Amino acid sequence: MAGEDNKILICDCSATMTLDAKALSKALDGAQLSSHTSLCRSQIENLSRELAGDTPLTVACTQEVPVFLEAIDEQDNPPAVTFVNIRERAGWSAEGKKAGPKIAALIAEAAVPVKPAINLTLESDGVVLILGRNEMALAAAKRLSQRLDITLVFQNTAKDVVMPPQLMDFPVFSGTVEAASGHLGNFEVTFSALSPSQPASKGSYTFEKPGTPGQLKADLILDLCGSDPLFNGHEKRDGYFNPGLSDLISIERALFDLADMVGEFEKPRYVNFDGAICAHGRNGISGCTLCVDLCPTGAITSADERVAIDPYICAGCGSCAGSCPTGAAEYAMPNGIDTLARLRILLGTYLKAGGKDPVLMIHDRDFGDEMIAFIARSGKGLPANVIPFLLNEVTQAGIDTLLASIAYGASQVLVLAPPHKQDEQEGLKSQVATSNDILKGLGYGENRLSLIDQADPESVEAHLYALSPPASIGTATFMALGDKRQRLNQILESLHSQAPAPVDVVELEKGAPFGAVVINVDGCTLCLSCVNACPAKALRDNPDAPELKFQESNCIQCGLCKTTCPESVISLNPHIDFTTLNAQAIILKQEEPFECIRCSKPFGVSSTIEKMIEKMRGHSVFQDSKSLDRLLLFVDCRPSDMSEG
Repeated sequence: MAGEDNKILICDCSATMTLDAKALSKALDGAQLSSHTSLCRSQIENLSRELAGDTPLTVACTQEVPVFLEAIDEQDNPPAVTFVNIRERAGWSAEGKKAGPKIAALIAEAAVPVKPAINLTLESDGVVLILGRNEMALAAAKRLSQRLDITLVFQNTAKDVVMPPQLMDFPVFSGTVEAASGHLGNFEVTFSALSPSQPASKGSYTFEKPGTPGQLKADLILDLCGSDPLFNGHEKRDGYFNPGLSDLISIERALFDLADMVGEFEKPRYVNFDGAICAHGRNGISGCTLCVDLCPTGAITSADERVAIDPYICAGCGSCAGSCPTGAAEYAMPNGIDTLARLRILLGTYLKAGGKDPVLMIHDRDFGDEMIAFIARSGKGLPANVIPFLLNEVTQAGIDTLLASIAYGASQVLVLAPPHKQDEQEGLKSQVATSNDILKGLGYGENRLSLIDQADPESVEAHLYALSPPASIGTATFMALGDKRQRLNQILESLHSQAPAPVDVVELEKGAPFGAVVINVDGCTLCLSCVNACPAKALRDNPDAPELKFQESNCIQCGLCKTTCPESVISLNPHIDFTTLNAQAIILKQEEPFECIRCSKPFGVSSTIEKMIEKMRGHSVFQDSKSLDRLLLFVDCRPSDMSEG
């Protein structure tokens, strides 16, 4: 949090904002705060002066970052500098005079250190595959061939007559696409039939017959076929361009972008994956498929008992991380711990500064930032109690983020969901619904969490000013640490302790990632197949005795235990039992071990051995009692017994 170890420069942007430097400094733990009115122009020397030394610096302006960076570059050893937007997000508002607590909160949040994501490198040598049907594809190939290595393939279904150019400076084929895979720098397109053009083509292209199956590799693809895209979520596939054929501007933009796509390019590794706790499957049995089902680009595929995430295809929507019940998929920019740390500081500072009933508005950088800026510049701006909270994608918000917001003091949580991405929001909607069920069960009321999916800024603004948020209840200050499940348990415990109407158990809908495993103990043979199948260590054995234990706080209701059980004696009960959050594992079933009739060494389970004897009695292999008795021997005793006849 901002404090004495951080300098803060605020600017009222030519007196278009009301800023109380003294109140802000107090709210920020006595931070070294200096106030300006034209920091980016006439007072730029003030920034240069503050850059002396090694004290971290926060500049409360983002519009003029290029100007500030020039001043920073002039310093030999400048300190760390953070930029934060307090203008469009707070000061430029009809309620700007009341926005002091929010401004303090935004400044404090900006000072929270966030671990950066790891970048991946994609390389392009400028090898471009152009797919088309007519003269448009040939014209694009001619233009790009001056700078790139072009291969043009006309679809076999093309009926337009295309006259070959006098100079054939790139190969031309006819083909039918069968499949496509890959990403920028590594595409591979498979054709069911591929035929090269004939050099003697005169009035129109002619191609060798018959075509043969083949593959073409490329760094980039320009698809001008006008048919279905080659990839799911094609607009997110780096290096694949599929402009609308009737949209000349988008075609020109694609050609412009392609011309410069040679060299190395970086993209973040959006998601970190821990296969050890993945609940996708065990022993050939399918379990959780949430991430596979939700991924819009096909970057996540089934890989035996786990999933495989191709980071080069992943576009960073975060649905997998938001919905993953175990935390096997963890968003990396920022990670879950850093996200909750930002929430804690943001809401805590707002309340400490005297703010009331904060409404947290989760938004993304593109649609959300633009919406907030438009409302600030053309409308009334955000209400003083509506606090924007930036995520890379709103779909990365899971139950932990949503519930922690309420625990830390938000009276409501709104998710500003881009309307053009509605097909990516099923996971988010499910997380919101489950979170609301939990909050309702604890007496927080209904619909504390909701989505805004309107594209019209005036409608969004009207919605925000029409809010009547319930009283803020949460005042928690705990630091959520550990893996996702551990963080969730801390959040749930906090919500329960602050709840208006706390109950021990809140029933949930099927599919919720909390609940109990119910065992029909009479039918259970303690084979422990369920223990081997459980990815979350909710079901456990006892290496020293025949026991089946259950740790409810770990259970994610994936159903692998139920599907695996050979006796079909397991059922699931989705709920949250708050008494189990810090409880030890309970014993679901236990029996006395069976003792070898020869050496008295314990092995197996008495009931299982007895059932086996009953089943084998009368079998042709066990006609005499001595053969049957061998089943009652420890494995090391059987050879000796057989040698004795």
